[in-house]
Amino acid sequence: MVAVAVLGATGLVGQSIVQLLVEREFPFSSIKLLASEYSAGKEVRVKNTIHQIELAEPSAFDGVDLVLASAGGSVSQKLVPEALKRGATVIDNSSHYRMDPHVPLVVGGVNDQDLQDHQGIIANPNCSTAQLMPVLNALHKAAGLKRVIVSTYQSVSGSGKSGMDGLLTSLRQAMNHIEPDTIPPFQRPIGMNLIPHIDVFIDEPDALDYTKEELKLIQETQKILHLPQLPITATAVRVPVMVGHSESVTVDLETPLSPEEAKDILSKTSDVVIANHRENYFTPLETAGTDPVYVSRIRKDTSNPSHGLNMWVVSDNLRIGAALNAVRLAESLVGQGLIHVPPNSPFLTEPSE
Repeated sequence: MVAVAVLGATGLVGQSIVQLLVEREFPFSSIKLLASEYSAGKEVRVKNTIHQIELAEPSAFDGVDLVLASAGGSVSQKLVPEALKRGATVIDNSSHYRMDPHVPLVVGGVNDQDLQDHQGIIANPNCSTAQLMPVLNALHKAAGLKRVIVSTYQSVSGSGKSGMDGLLTSLRQAMNHIEPDTIPPFQRPIGMNLIPHIDVFIDEPDALDYTKEELKLIQETQKILHLPQLPITATAVRVPVMVGHSESVTVDLETPLSPEEAKDILSKTSDVVIANHRENYFTPLETAGTDPVYVSRIRKDTSNPSHGLNMWVVSDNLRIGAALNAVRLAESLVGQGLIHVPPNSPFLTEPSE
């Protein structure tokens, strides 16, 4: 049995983590729900027991074996080292540790073997990356990836509760013929609109004018698949959808695969569901609240018909893209006996800020 803490327990992803720990009967002996001072003291019910939200501070990790963190990069930067000092292994959902060479970036069922050498921290990838990995991994194993092009259509829940509230406000304004406001965290009105701008723009020469969200998908894909030279490009778009990210994906393969062969491969891939007819494509509306990655509209790429395929990939970003993957990683750590902090972990010697 494992003593668990959920850091950021009152956020959308944190709440989903708690729900999934219960649904999947994760073997926790105790559970601490940690959040900011604004939520500390509130009571929530978990597994028919009332739990009080505790303040997220270093001493809260005393006696904890495993932390599932989803409280943002700045909080992780401050508190994750404190959890490690107290002997807790951490699965972190923020972007802070994802590209650290000492931290495995893992999608359950894709690269679980990378957990073997963890130094106390395991990173959960960005939601748009996570749903793409089972698909790309299966195709790479079958035919070799030569190039990947992705356009994402990301729901407002990717911005948290403020994003969902912002969409509702923006839609009310539009329906009442009120001049729409730009409501944070969005850069333009989101109701009845699309915004090709998620996170900040990058000024680095190799990624000039890409957004940080697009760069995350590129770099995280290369790291998870152990393909650092894989050519991949991305465009990330925020759309007026509550829950569920969609992706238009084009792959160039080393070895030709017909759409029928690709469907057969993906239909045998864990966590992937394939449409059985071209008109049975998937959308966020009917897939929200479910676990799989849904793939439809698999077809030849007319610009590269011998080696190219196009497809449409949809999933619930709060589950497979965040909370579900974190819980699956926790299950894998338990199954492999890997809940520990190595005494020589580099994170034990780094000063916390």
